[in-house]
Amino acid sequence: MAYGDKMSGVLTPPDPLDVALRPPEDENEEDRSARLSAEEDARKVSEMIDEELKAQERAEKRGPKPIKVLLLGQSESGKSTTLKNFQLMNSPKAFRAERASWRAVIHLNVVRSIHNILEAMAEAQNAQAQPSTPTGGRPSRSRTPSDSSTRVYPPLTAEHLKLKMRLSPLLQVEQALIRKLTPPGSAEFEATHLAQASNVSYLERIRQKEVAVNSLFAWKGVFGRLLSDSRDADSGDGIDWNDPQASSEVVSLTIALLMRQWQDPGRIIHACGEDMIRLWNDETIRSLLQIQGIRLEDRPGFFLDSLERVTSPRYVPTDEDILRARLKTLGITEYRFSIKEGTLGGITRDWRIYDVGGHRSLRAAWAPYFDDMNAILFLAPISCFDQTLEEDPTVNRLEDSVVLWKTIVSNPLLAKTSIVLFLNKVDIFKAKLEAGIKLSKYIVSYGNRTNDFDSTSIYLKRKFAQIHKERSPEPRMFYCHFTTVTDTKSTQHILADVQDTVVVRSLKDSSLIS
Repeated sequence: MAYGDKMSGVLTPPDPLDVALRPPEDENEEDRSARLSAEEDARKVSEMIDEELKAQERAEKRGPKPIKVLLLGQSESGKSTTLKNFQLMNSPKAFRAERASWRAVIHLNVVRSIHNILEAMAEAQNAQAQPSTPTGGRPSRSRTPSDSSTRVYPPLTAEHLKLKMRLSPLLQVEQALIRKLTPPGSAEFEATHLAQASNVSYLERIRQKEVAVNSLFAWKGVFGRLLSDSRDADSGDGIDWNDPQASSEVVSLTIALLMRQWQDPGRIIHACGEDMIRLWNDETIRSLLQIQGIRLEDRPGFFLDSLERVTSPRYVPTDEDILRARLKTLGITEYRFSIKEGTLGGITRDWRIYDVGGHRSLRAAWAPYFDDMNAILFLAPISCFDQTLEEDPTVNRLEDSVVLWKTIVSNPLLAKTSIVLFLNKVDIFKAKLEAGIKLSKYIVSYGNRTNDFDSTSIYLKRKFAQIHKERSPEPRMFYCHFTTVTDTKSTQHILADVQDTVVVRSLKDSSLIS
């Protein structure tokens, strides 16, 4: 059917909205009545929503203006953990009601830590399979080629390889948890997915290099009952389960059966619990990780020291577990709560806390929030002085925090905004200093000062304070706290002080107090 302008003779396409709203051509009277009734119901619902939004807007205009706080900092600086602390302080019942939903996140954190260990083992195997170099080391797939030729890995025994084989189902569990935590087709998959260390899948490397490793019986010891219950004409009758040469095929089939039989990945994690504990506590594995410079205990979402507890079938996350859980933030997360301001006879004021992603690609989203913020909490993880950005390995993470701090304090839109600095992850920072890692090796300007916490912390605080003083468009107070935001008790004391400070500043700006 042609559509067009009769006067001009120019054909134009039909209006899609008009086509969508047009009644069906074969509509009878009964269908027409039902359609009109449904449209009327939809109109009433829409009007109710509009009226509620207007009422909320009128209420906000009558009451005190809400206080808005923005959490800023690079990725993995502790912003989301700080937001959780605000929730725990001001809405503890609602926070604890979400415990069960964090179980899958913590299980994903555990599986990813094990995945890191398995990848480290694969790298060591690959290096040991190569001929020795003239220096006595073996080449490896290292991110720092300059030292790869000098690495000498401890030999992995047959028991290590059996552990590695028995734990390989966790790689499928990882994918199941990712699917569980992200909607189908979500762009967040890339942000939560752990990239492979090579372009060959880990399971494929098992098939290529470890077919001869006969860990079949140990595996059947863990999952034997499930396998005996799960075999059927479509899933195993053609396989000789006692043939070591069929081990790669058995591995693949076993994983598929487990995932189909056990819808809850937690059951597989529980079944692998003892092997995970054995792997993490193995001295050879610890030595291997140290040689590769991998400190899992310093990374967000570390639970390997609590494996017996978090892999239990009846495991329910504690407050501390939820604070330590790692789930990368994409986009903007808003949290609202109300507190009473005792200085004005118990007036209730609404608070809004915004957590924005800290990845470099997400920082452009910060600017629209600058113009009406009462305060900014800026988190700088000082423990990362010996690390580089994941998105740009040429940039030191502490240096990146300093550059961000300069940008924020010098922004003219924030001239009247209170900025509170959290020098975060102090616990990890202290552990690194005590382990002999020199701050001066990465921060050259530190020179030959003493490598203890008192000296280094004073130095870093003065550096940030100097930037604050020199770069601020207008004179303002410098607020700084050394924090470990996973420590609930100490962090909540600090946040309570921050809330009081922000309220006083807000009241002064409103001329309600002098």
